[in-house]
Amino acid sequence: MWRVSLLVTTYNVRGCLPATLTGIESQNYADVEVVIVDGASTDGTVDMIREFAARHDGAESDNIVVRWVSEPDGGLYDAMNKAWRMCTGDVVAVCNDRLCGPDAVTKLVRAIEQGGPGCVGAHADLVYMDGERVVRTWHMGEGKLAQGWMPGHPTLFLKREVYERYGCYDTGYRCAADYEFMVRFLKDENNRLAYVPEVLVAMYYGGTSNAGLRNYLVSFAEGYRALRTNGISHPLTVTVRRTLRVLRQFRE
Repeated sequence: MWRVSLLVTTYNVRGCLPATLTGIESQNYADVEVVIVDGASTDGTVDMIREFAARHDGAESDNIVVRWVSEPDGGLYDAMNKAWRMCTGDVVAVCNDRLCGPDAVTKLVRAIEQGGPGCVGAHADLVYMDGERVVRTWHMGEGKLAQGWMPGHPTLFLKREVYERYGCYDTGYRCAADYEFMVRFLKDENNRLAYVPEVLVAMYYGGTSNAGLRNYLVSFAEGYRALRTNGISHPLTVTVRRTLRVLRQFRE
């Protein structure tokens, strides 16, 4: 059985962290490693992390191992890279939101196992939440970069070899390092993702790339830069197509 490492990055998130941790604890997958990198929070987040780790310290019949650290870092993507360096899993996912249902991890791992040659990971649908209200649902589907398609990073489970071959997140990006990372390995069309057509992640609205118009404009510019840097043809056209796919979600 593959070990799954869930990477959690935190900074003063006392309000939403319990939902993330509860979602992880509800999973029925037999071997989960939770790696938490906190940026020296001051709002009680560290106390929550410490309590979570203590609950899983040597507990009998526990399927969760916890590793964590709290110290200053260089921001979200630096913290994600640090969490990657700490993890030991065969499959790796960034888990800063809420897993939906106790079999979310199981379904994504099973999709990878059944994905055949060239399958390097799996992704699923997600919803954006404002409190308990669904703001929009994103049915990711399958597609190609040139069509403006991109999997939802919060749902992305990848084999460890992807990070080992293509590297981690480029901290020179403010909003779109996750997008640039996905472009980097998906431009190689030998790499395929399995798709689970179910909502398996609820994302907290107001993330790095969607917290207001100004951040979205930065994300647009950085998305264009990511495509150009990785040699994708017609990067402006692809960026516009990706934006239209996002706007279509609001209409739906």
